[in-house]
Amino acid sequence: AAGDACGPAGSGPAAGPGREQPVLEPVLPAPAEEQNGTDGAKAPKVSCEERNTTGIDRFTLQILNVSQDLMEFLNPNSSDCTLVLFYTPWCRFSASLAPHFNSLPRAFPTLRFLALDASQHSSLSTRFGTVAVPNILLFQGAKPMARFNHTDRTLETLKDFIFNQTGIEAKSDVAVTEEDWEGPLPSILTKGIDWLLLFSVLFLAAFVMYATVRTESIRWLIPGQEHEHQE
Repeated sequence: AAGDACGPAGSGPAAGPGREQPVLEPVLPAPAEEQNGTDGAKAPKVSCEERNTTGIDRFTLQILNVSQDLMEFLNPNSSDCTLVLFYTPWCRFSASLAPHFNSLPRAFPTLRFLALDASQHSSLSTRFGTVAVPNILLFQGAKPMARFNHTDRTLETLKDFIFNQTGIEAKSDVAVTEEDWEGPLPSILTKGIDWLLLFSVLFLAAFVMYATVRTESIRWLIPGQEHEHQE
């Protein structure tokens, strides 16, 4: 649906809320009868190996920084599942999704949840077809298995998506709390710097300053001015 995503994912704030684009067709399409929803019992499409939660006191989302590679967190030799969110802090749709996604690790403690800033990981965005954010992919090991395509991004629709894909039921007592609105994924829009515009302004200012200082030298570059100077 148009207007439910920000894009392109690899660009800066100039392509943010003012230039929203609809999410494109998923790279991993599913048959029509396998869309997100709770209508009827369906066999899970991804057989996930549930992780051992013994000794884990706090189930939370992990956000990758600019120096961390997603593939380092995905084990290609494992069948465990990870839900990965591609977002940008300047996209209002990413911000509205944040508290719901922050609550997911408590609802599914046996799964892993990661998030990364798509504008800082442009190569990954290209690799997995992330042309608009927010974009959610379900990985089994290091292989993307399904993409969340629901336009209503809430805790309930996310739980339905995970259940339909993996057969793993969410904990019923989990709800979005005030702490989920605070983090770890930011729910408040951040204003970034348009580096292209800043560079253009600095370049123009430098050129004007140079032209002002070197006015006499520039006059000699104009045809006919040398004769006027000699007279």
